[in-house]
Order: sequence, then C-alpha cells, then structure tokens
Amino acid sequence: MLTRTPSERPDLIVVGAGVVGAACAYYATRSGLNVTVIDRGPVAGGTTGAGEGNLLVSDKEPGPELELALISSQLWCDLAKELPPAIEYETKGGVVVASTEADLSALRDFAAGQTRAGVETYEVPHDRLADLEPHLAPDLAGGFHYPQDAQVQPALAAAHLLRAAATHKLTLRLGEEVTGFLKGPRGQIRGVRTPTGDLLAPHVVNAAGTWGGHVARLAGVDLPVLPRRGFVLVTEPLPRVVRHKVYSADYVADVASGSAALQTSAVVEGTPAGPVLIGASRERVGFDRALSVEVLRRLAAQATRLFPVLAEVRAIRTYAGFRPYLPDHLPAIGPDPRVPGLFHACGHEGAGIGLAPATGLLIAAQLMGHQLPLDPAPFAPERFTEESATA
Repeated sequence: MLTRTPSERPDLIVVGAGVVGAACAYYATRSGLNVTVIDRGPVAGGTTGAGEGNLLVSDKEPGPELELALISSQLWCDLAKELPPAIEYETKGGVVVASTEADLSALRDFAAGQTRAGVETYEVPHDRLADLEPHLAPDLAGGFHYPQDAQVQPALAAAHLLRAAATHKLTLRLGEEVTGFLKGPRGQIRGVRTPTGDLLAPHVVNAAGTWGGHVARLAGVDLPVLPRRGFVLVTEPLPRVVRHKVYSADYVADVASGSAALQTSAVVEGTPAGPVLIGASRERVGFDRALSVEVLRRLAAQATRLFPVLAEVRAIRTYAGFRPYLPDHLPAIGPDPRVPGLFHACGHEGAGIGLAPATGLLIAAQLMGHQLPLDPAPFAPERFTEESATA
C-alpha cells in the first residue's frame, strides 16, 4: 500500500500523457493521491494521437485481455457521463464480415467462445447485412454484430481525463523529458531526473507507450516493447456512409499475429465529424515514419472491396503511428518487483485507448492496496524475464 508523501511532493509520477497515462492519473487522483504527469511532448503526442479511438471487444479472444476490455467497456460508459461530449464517445457497435463461408464458419467459432466469456454477439446472414450497413458489398457471406464496440476521439479523451484529474490533485509537466531515475540505497524509486531538475516521488508509473521499453531501461530493467507501425487513411467529410466499426475477418488474425512483416486488413468506420477512417496495417520497421504508398494502396483497395461507394471518394490525408507491441500481445500492468516503486502501464499494442480505464483502475488499486478488479498475474511486467529464465 502506498504511504502518503509530504504535500509539496507528488505521491506518484506518471511518465506519459497519452490516454493510458491520463487514465492512471485520473483514477489515482480519485483515490486521493497527489499526481504529477510528465511527458517530453504534448498531451496525446505519441501513439494516442495517431489512434482511431477504438473501444473494441470484438477482436479479442477469451482470456485476460478480453476480461480487461469488458471492464474497460463499462468504465468508458461511466466516463462518458462525467466527461464532456467533446470526447465523441459513440456506442456505434462493430460489424465483422466474412467474404467466404469458410471465413464465416471461423468467425462463428470465435464468436461462440466470446459469448461464453460475456460478449454480446449476433450472427448476421448475408441477406441482412444491408440492414446494418446499406453500402456494404452485396456478395459477402455474412458477419457478426458486436453492440458493445464503441469509439472515442482519443486525443480529446486523454485531455479531458487529465482535466478531470486536475479537479483533484494533478500537476502536468509537458515538454519535459525523463532522462533518468533516482533510487534509494536499496534500489527503490525516489523520483525521476529531467533536464530542469530532479522530481521526487516514491512511485513512478511508466505509461510511455511505444517508448515504454526505453523508460524501463532508464530504470534499469528490460521490458521488450517494440514499435509496430500502422497507417490510417482519412477521407473527405461525408454523410454517414458507414454506421458501425466494420472490418473483415482477417483483422482478427492480424491482431493476434506476431509477424514483423506487413499485414493489412480492411477496417472502416465513420466519424461524427464526417470523414471515414480506413485502416489497418501492421509492420515492425522500428520508428521509421516514411510514407508507404504500397500500404496506402492496399488499404484503399480493401476498403473499397467492402464499401464500393468509397471508390468515388477522395482521401484527403493519411497519418502513421506506432503501436507498443509486446511479444505475447498482453500489456505490462503493475508493480515491477525488480525496482521497488516502479510500475508499468504500457505495451497495449493497438488496444490502449480501449483498455486505458481498466489499466488506470488496476494501477490505482495496486498503489492503494484496494481490491483488484481482476487477476493481475497475466500482465506482470517481469513475466518476460521469467520466461527467458525457464526457456
């Protein structure tokens, strides 16, 4: 359990002002802690700002990540009642479609397992897909409807979580990079070092997203977070052509894959502002932000295969981001026993926006010694060291 520090010092430093760091700060301040959030850039300046804002349960197989997602789904519902409408929380639901009967059969098996785990799933025959999405290609084999899927505007969600935390005890330090950690005689955390001076606190949360591995190394531990690049195409503003989050069955397999090679699978959704967002691609190319015409060509072709009406629509811009990838596709959440006082909340890959509230709630509960919302063992940060030691 966390022991309170003198009022002039924070009880907790959160490194990272993306949506996960913002959620950690939000739930920690609600627990009565004095929190400082520090980031070398602006709010949502990294992976969060390059995300689509997906709050998905549809793409997760039964297990720890789905459990975390279901908790987060309810927490996002609660947050939408507290935070301003500007976060653009939308319970649009998801539609996963199959091109062939074989793909539909695989989706059916996948959905059956999800249903047993508490997910709402509804099979949609091919001749009823148009009831949900009138502009879908007419030759699809069928699909599944997931009413629990939702969306937010990720940068605004992070900003308003921080603003809500500031009504308690929050200090925000932007444009300030953590360059090292301060430790006590037994190796315990005492704070962080920055170019403007030392900041003291007994606990630090590494919520640095794709750069979480770098921050972990500064603290003297290994956390194998790697960047996985993705592109998004943005169309001109349109009437509501796409009503749900719509993606092909291939997307589920791509999410679960650990391949470093380029993978693309159509993910298409409308936004309240009008533009349609088109993804998704995955490839491990380090932090290379170079524009890939091949990726954009693939995304456009796959999107128009699902929605032929988009073939006549202009794409007005594109952007890239880096998903924080860990080898077992589970985030690292919780205390690191190798460095007392160090916590991690990173490695969520493409699900960080959706999983942020449950992550923040779990971190706050661990800090305060409160009842935990789920078993934290699958997310233990030291699990990679343990695996390598027994290999």
